[in-house]
Amino acid sequence: MKFGNRTIGFPNDPPILPERFRGRPIIGPEPCKEGCAKCLEACPTSAIKIIDQHPQIDLGRCLFCGECEKACPENVFKFTKDFSLAANRRSGLLVSYDSEKVMVEKLKKENLRLFKRSLRLRQVSAGGCNGCEVEINVLGTIVFDLGRFGIQFVASPRHADGLLITGPVTENMRLALQKTYEAVPDPRIVIAVGACAISGGPYIDHSQVHNGAESAVPVDLFIPGCPPHPITILDGILRLLSRIPKERVAGYLNN
Repeated sequence: MKFGNRTIGFPNDPPILPERFRGRPIIGPEPCKEGCAKCLEACPTSAIKIIDQHPQIDLGRCLFCGECEKACPENVFKFTKDFSLAANRRSGLLVSYDSEKVMVEKLKKENLRLFKRSLRLRQVSAGGCNGCEVEINVLGTIVFDLGRFGIQFVASPRHADGLLITGPVTENMRLALQKTYEAVPDPRIVIAVGACAISGGPYIDHSQVHNGAESAVPVDLFIPGCPPHPITILDGILRLLSRIPKERVAGYLNN
């Protein structure tokens, strides 16, 4: 009673993000100087490519470290506060100066009917560093209160509607992940959270890593970040379930 209600108003209200938060990057239209590769050299995961003298960032590989922004002499890169980063397809995570933001598409009609008001997820850490796992755990606190949306994490895949995967899928976890997926009854959904689960992250192409969840199971939703903010995770899942109010579909920063 003394502290009152501590649950945030998201998604009806825009969230309050930390000052250091880095969200979706914006890439300026200016072409790169010929021979300049400072952003490529600065990126620890090779998330940047130069196409026709214009940089392109793969958010699935990006660690949101900001090193490209610091390294670019032309100030082409700028990380914004846009926290809505998820995509249904891997190609939706590619950002260039002329690309349009791809919004998450809701589940198909029958799956939406089944999962919109009640979704049970089995979380699988497939070799993660515990960064993404911590952010997922935070969703269960009174601040975010994931349960108010009918979303809960369960202990057994037999009780789950889908998987939420973190980590780069190490060799020791690949078979376990596949067996867990097979134990979830149809229809099922799969959500890959974090750069590791999408592409391998900082461990990409390591001999003991399979570069993300898609190497083992089909993925319905990609949520980038290293780790992604709890709001980014929640935003992606709610959009998949068509739980974001219609007036907010284009994102909060446009208001």
